[in-house]
Amino acid sequence: MVPSTSRPSAPVNGPVMPVLEWKFSQVFGERTAGEEVQEVDIISAIEFDKSGEHLATGDRGGRVFLFERTDGRDLCSRKDIERMDIGSSRHPEYCYRTEFQSHEPEFDYLKSLEIEEKINKIRWCETTNNALFLLSTNDKTIKLWKVSEKRLKKVAEMNLDQCCNGVLGESQPLHLKITTPWSENGSFSRVMNQILCDDFIFPPNGIPSLCLPMVVYSNEVTHVARCRRIYTHAHDYHINSISNNSDGETYISADDLRINLWNMEVCNQSFNIVDIKPSNMEDLNEVITSAEFHPVHCNTLAYSSSKGTVRLVDMRDSALCDKHAKLFEEREVSGSGSFFTEIIASISDLKFARDGRHMLTRDYMTIKLWDINMESAPVATFRVHEYLRPRLCDLYENDAIFDKFECCLSGDGSRAATGSYSNLFKVFGTGPGSNEATTMEASRTPNRPSVQGTPPNIGRSLTNFARRGGRKGLIKMILI
Repeated sequence: MVPSTSRPSAPVNGPVMPVLEWKFSQVFGERTAGEEVQEVDIISAIEFDKSGEHLATGDRGGRVFLFERTDGRDLCSRKDIERMDIGSSRHPEYCYRTEFQSHEPEFDYLKSLEIEEKINKIRWCETTNNALFLLSTNDKTIKLWKVSEKRLKKVAEMNLDQCCNGVLGESQPLHLKITTPWSENGSFSRVMNQILCDDFIFPPNGIPSLCLPMVVYSNEVTHVARCRRIYTHAHDYHINSISNNSDGETYISADDLRINLWNMEVCNQSFNIVDIKPSNMEDLNEVITSAEFHPVHCNTLAYSSSKGTVRLVDMRDSALCDKHAKLFEEREVSGSGSFFTEIIASISDLKFARDGRHMLTRDYMTIKLWDINMESAPVATFRVHEYLRPRLCDLYENDAIFDKFECCLSGDGSRAATGSYSNLFKVFGTGPGSNEATTMEASRTPNRPSVQGTPPNIGRSLTNFARRGGRKGLIKMILI
């Protein structure tokens, strides 16, 4: 879906921000009526690269699919596209490029544990020599992939006569050159194999000007994916986050209790920089839910916990970052807590703004915008599931209260988006005094009236929609 500007909002301070009107743009993987969706085809991870030119998705079958932007390819860069005053009728278009099997099912014989192939996270790395690099991970293993373009090779010419039963007679010109149909990847065609195998006889005096087969590059281009590194045996628990560093050389991976620092070129060694595992597991009262590197400062990272806190860590302080530099936590009003307070406060996702000044966090009920210079409270709180508050007891009974949702910020930081139930997503304006709050359905008719005010049928579909990412098997283009 693509936005177009409409009526402006009325912020108290700051510039007037136009409210976006969303229109359907593109869909990949749309199923036909009555088509059964396989479990392995359900999308489990999705990620744009920094330029917005490429899109990667991962599914429960361990496959990674790559899509590439096709409009505006004749322009020099994305900045040139932005400088042009392109009308609202022009919108980004993406097409399928390639796919590859990133992970396979594994079995840990030491722990008698099956490791499924489902892709948990995908992160793009810096582009080198026109080749694309990305990290993909399942529960235990991280892989670095290189995807490059390769021109197909074909056999262009042979000097064998197909009409003389394999014999070059004296009546035939000595300098004979017969062009044969091209064969992809250097292989012979069926006709040529027959000629060479059926008692081929050379002339008595030989062939003075034998032309060797000519292999040439065709205009056809294919994308080839190669696994460059495999990072494994570093996590005892399921990996929930990976994040690239701004230095382009390192990245972090996080599970429930530890965060490890990796060098891209070293796959057999990592450094444990955060460890919250207590000596006695009975004393465990929180787990790590998400971790993210600062987009500007390579020494800074943030990680969230199940208690609703975000810790900012400076790796220059010590090798083991057991002490945080800043703690972001919204203080609970005395007497307002309940049995569900700590459960719904658990942060499921954490994102930095591009400038690194703000952070966006997602818990079950809200998304919150934080200023890294103010730890005491978020600068803005946007209510997502407030209409479900009266049903928290029912949500707890069927475990739907533990569902996890992701969030994101637009490139300019003026809007935040997150998912919800029933195939809905919500967009909020983050500018000062902005009251923009839009709810849409990820479908061909995003603005049709919804029944958001009524809680969904919890017993039938609530958990399934959250854990399977809404409508199964679909990728909708949602661009801010």
